[in-house]
Amino acid sequence: MTQPPSSTPPSTPPPGNPQAAQQAMNWLHTARFLTTAAQLHQLPALSLPEIAFVGRSNAGKSTCINTLTQQRQLAFASKTPGRTQHINLFEIGPKAQADAVLTDLPGYGYAAVPQQDKLRWQRVMANYLVSRPNLAGVTLLCDSRLGLTELDEALLEIIRPRVEQGLQFLVLLTKADKLNRSEQQKALSITRLHAGGGTVKLFSALKKTGVADTALHLRQWIDALPAPAQPPAESTA
Repeated sequence: MTQPPSSTPPSTPPPGNPQAAQQAMNWLHTARFLTTAAQLHQLPALSLPEIAFVGRSNAGKSTCINTLTQQRQLAFASKTPGRTQHINLFEIGPKAQADAVLTDLPGYGYAAVPQQDKLRWQRVMANYLVSRPNLAGVTLLCDSRLGLTELDEALLEIIRPRVEQGLQFLVLLTKADKLNRSEQQKALSITRLHAGGGTVKLFSALKKTGVADTALHLRQWIDALPAPAQPPAESTA
């Protein structure tokens, strides 16, 4: 039996449209496990738009997903970064008719993972980002103290053609609570210069910085998509 989601403390809605931000948080709170796959061909073919979360193994990706969905253990956070080597899908929206999917891709770049595993997952991830037909957006998580690393920039190059074709793209600078205000602004400025047109936001799971703002941003991605085509009505003639 599916356990009810366990909540984390609510975040402060961003200024401007707090009601919409709260609705976006409520929407993400409906996230529930859909399936897991060790290989790309094992993923189900879906028509729902997918938002993929990617990042280095120590960037706080699982914590970010759990914070956004206000669930403590939705995304598995391994004690050994880089050991989670599956693609995990989570449905969002009404159970009877979900309207989006969150995709948690394996973290990359952790030194303790054997080289052959690193290469295999780099290929799997690259193939997913290049070929998944219903991919609507990518959220790249980077430790705000490190900024974009070479591996992150390599990933940006992979998705660049799709971004130019309209794929949504967001960079979250995680662990922003570790920086003072001046350092945060510097990290934002530098990352924006190298983000290739993507939006860049500060994020802190601990202080809830950027949580509601990010939720609203992701919801707006889905809302901006064209409505699915309706089947033609049957003729009564």
